[in-house]
Amino acid sequence: MMHETIPLAQTGLLIVDLQNDFLDPDGAYGRAGQTAAEIAALPERLAPLADRIRAGGGWIISTQFTLVPLKGGEPLISPHLKTLRPFLAKGDFAPGSWGHRLVDRLAPADISIEKVAYSAFYMTRLEWVLRKCEIRKLIVCGIVTNGGVASTVRDAHVRDFDVTVLSDGCAAFSPDVHETAIAALRPVCRVATIADMLTETGSR
Repeated sequence: MMHETIPLAQTGLLIVDLQNDFLDPDGAYGRAGQTAAEIAALPERLAPLADRIRAGGGWIISTQFTLVPLKGGEPLISPHLKTLRPFLAKGDFAPGSWGHRLVDRLAPADISIEKVAYSAFYMTRLEWVLRKCEIRKLIVCGIVTNGGVASTVRDAHVRDFDVTVLSDGCAAFSPDVHETAIAALRPVCRVATIADMLTETGSR
């Protein structure tokens, strides 16, 4: 798959769902024991690339999985998610809350997008903002590889963005699931490592 050279000013590091409620021990998933070492390691691993992209004039874009609060603050949770994660409760992933925010190690983001489903493009303003900011290249990282990452990458591909997914900048709750998801994405995007992107962004 051919990828043209796009300047950093038109490049965004798209960080999918690296939020306190997913990663911090005091967050919604941490309190429920829903953790994985591969997921916990991502912010520190990605920080040098985020710093490089910021320094070079690129964009840091964070997506925030969101549970929309209804009357009384009770969250609107899709039935399939309630079955999968029955521990989710009032206050989890609430807009503006600590748990909803991008983890400190990667903050701040230039653009933050609330999302309610796997794909960061589904019913959000992401595409509109990318077009307005003339961002043409997306370097995608975050969680989970087989969910939010895969759905966002595929939606970016069909919208003709130049997409690279970071094989060591994403994770799932199982290494096998992660590897399978990365392999399935190869027909629709470039797959690279964080080291690859540090080399490329450092040469511009």
